[in-house]
Amino acid sequence: MPLSGAPGVPAAPDVPLPPEPGSIEQTGLTLSFIADLALKTLYLRGQMTMAELSTALGLPITNVIDKVMEFLKGERLVEIRGGTGLSAASYQFVIVDRGSEKAQEALARSQYVGKAPVPLQSYLDAVKRQTISNISVTQEELAHAFSHMVIPRETLGQLGPAVNSGKSIFLFGPPGNGKTTIAEVLVSLLRGEVVLPYAVEVDQQVIKVYDQVYHRAALDPVVADRLRFDHRWVVSRRPIVMTGGELTLETLDLIYDETSKFYEAPFQMKANGGIFMVDDFGRQRGASGTRSASRRRASPSTRRSSSGCARASRSSTAPTRCPRSSRTTGARTSGCGRATHATSSSSSPTPPGSSGVQRS
Repeated sequence: MPLSGAPGVPAAPDVPLPPEPGSIEQTGLTLSFIADLALKTLYLRGQMTMAELSTALGLPITNVIDKVMEFLKGERLVEIRGGTGLSAASYQFVIVDRGSEKAQEALARSQYVGKAPVPLQSYLDAVKRQTISNISVTQEELAHAFSHMVIPRETLGQLGPAVNSGKSIFLFGPPGNGKTTIAEVLVSLLRGEVVLPYAVEVDQQVIKVYDQVYHRAALDPVVADRLRFDHRWVVSRRPIVMTGGELTLETLDLIYDETSKFYEAPFQMKANGGIFMVDDFGRQRGASGTRSASRRRASPSTRRSSSGCARASRSSTAPTRCPRSSRTTGARTSGCGRATHATSSSSSPTPPGSSGVQRS
């Protein structure tokens, strides 16, 4: 592989990229799982070349897609309808009647079509490597970020250690005192990139992780295509997930779509490697009262992990990288009423009208 930065070779991002799998075994998926995904893709999109299938699934042709298509051809589920060149990558594959039946059966089990998922353990390892706890903010950076606000030096002096602690931060006080504004400024200090998967596989079940609302691709698609790495992962800016009163107990667990028959990752899982901000913390609705969602969120913060149970599957645990919380108390300032001072706390009650910032 040529060195990045050489003429005609795009520069690789600063974050380490996962290596391209060299075999089906190295994908962490079974042959039957990838075959079903390829079959569903062909069924929905029609005639495709092996190169197009490779791009659609995010898997290399050599020793992966070529083996999968060889298997499907041997099972008489697909056939070759010519090609535009001598390379196997140009072979045109179409699905036959028997293959259509198998594809419909696969779609009845799960309608997920897209980049192949990565194993749960690979995702867990990536989250631990990319924790934001290793990022520190200097006093100069903090002062510059808050330069448009009137905030006492004492407050900035307390916010800095709170941010660098890598712990959760609670900001509370009367309405309109600048809690949300301060939280948004702290979020803006987040920098760097992470690699995250489009989806995760757990016991043949798919959990969709990548969300264009929260994840901002850091690489141009043309540049990404020219880099050699596992394209089941995407290079993203560190995510910033903001929720408010709409947060419910159900949205903190795996979300199963009865129509598509696959799972959507909860908010805290999408925020891994970044920040999860909860505005008006303590006012969220829950199945057993207004505090249910707050308690459900606080528990993973202490354990640094959250559990989700998939249908007909075992319970799985994903890291949230959110340890003990810190809270804030009020102090009078000029220009924004009462401001906030960061103080350590792990057992204080959560007052209504507060904001929570969790570094994941």
